[in-house]
Amino acid sequence: MKILVINTGSSSIKYELFDMGRSAVLASGIVERIGEKSGNLTHSKTLADGTSLKRTESVSIPDHRAGLKRIVALLLNSETGVIRKRSEIAAVGHRVVHGGEDFHSTSVIDEKVMEALRQNVRLAPLHNPANITGIEISRDIFPEAVQVAVFDTAFHQTIPMKAFLYAIPIELYENEKIRKYGFHGTSHAYVAEKAALFLGVALEELNLITIHLGNGASMAALRNGKCVDTSMGMTPLGGLVMGTRSGDVDPALPFFLADNLGMSLKDIDKLLNEKSGLKGLCGTNDMREVIEKRNSGDERAQIALELYCYRVKKYIGAYFAVLGGLDSLVFTAGIGENSPEVRRLCCEGLSGLGIQIDPERNNRSADEIRDISVPESPVRVLVIPTDEEFKIAQETLKALQSR
Repeated sequence: MKILVINTGSSSIKYELFDMGRSAVLASGIVERIGEKSGNLTHSKTLADGTSLKRTESVSIPDHRAGLKRIVALLLNSETGVIRKRSEIAAVGHRVVHGGEDFHSTSVIDEKVMEALRQNVRLAPLHNPANITGIEISRDIFPEAVQVAVFDTAFHQTIPMKAFLYAIPIELYENEKIRKYGFHGTSHAYVAEKAALFLGVALEELNLITIHLGNGASMAALRNGKCVDTSMGMTPLGGLVMGTRSGDVDPALPFFLADNLGMSLKDIDKLLNEKSGLKGLCGTNDMREVIEKRNSGDERAQIALELYCYRVKKYIGAYFAVLGGLDSLVFTAGIGENSPEVRRLCCEGLSGLGIQIDPERNNRSADEIRDISVPESPVRVLVIPTDEEFKIAQETLKALQSR
């Protein structure tokens, strides 16, 4: 069975086509700069020997419909394609950023689901409109395929009220649904399942802290395999320091910026989401560059790295207290998987919690799951490559099978 996974952004479409019978990626790519004068498209086809045939294009892509049509053309092309007709695609799995309280799990898309997605646009005005556009276009282009929505927020819907409520007038939650939702749920769910398999223990018997460190960053606390807290809030701005996002700040900061610097709400939003985090602290949001600058004696890079890891360490301690004990700490995503220095600093001084990593294991590069803790460490520290697209494909397949 072939399942196409689509992640539609405001000016981009990421895609992967899977053969679920073989758990194999047939093709993948990204369309970027949609609506601009010159767009970019990168497409890769997986060959029989496991290598890839890559094709890049610079062409005007006026809108998302044109972008998805170009993707379909490449999938059908005799040279770059992997299908003979559109109907070979049994389902399309869509990443949807925000499901609000309406969606606790993956959902087959019908008109009722579409209406709920539109109602939740106000919770994610930068992301959900593009996700909805992708679904609407996909329904037209793949009329025979089942359309499925997989939500970033669904995994976190097991969080109890004491963890997701804000201490503001309760009517704002009851009437407006203002609360913590959490994000990166697909990634947290994927690595939690992989951790259970690696450790040979049922997920329902494990307490885990999963740490997703990419340009966006979040953490989740899992008790008996279920999420009980997470670092991001109503929006992806809260929690950890990120590439360009501030993470947690004093809630009064926007008022100070408005009153003393004359900044508008739009300016403040842009500052906290696009100009802060690592970029705001030392001029770059690329952790590799931060570490290079630190190694060259850059003091701002030094404090940026320390602050970044300190915030992760604080959440590890907090979630350890919430869980009352921990079986495994899991690092994932671009920084979590590839930066031994970040992992070292995040775990430094935590031996009292049973967390102790082995320097040699930590510095060893590998593409597969690995245990980087010392043999006697009560808490296993794992590095697990995430695969959100494959998890979306798996969720889509489950939705098909349960119809």
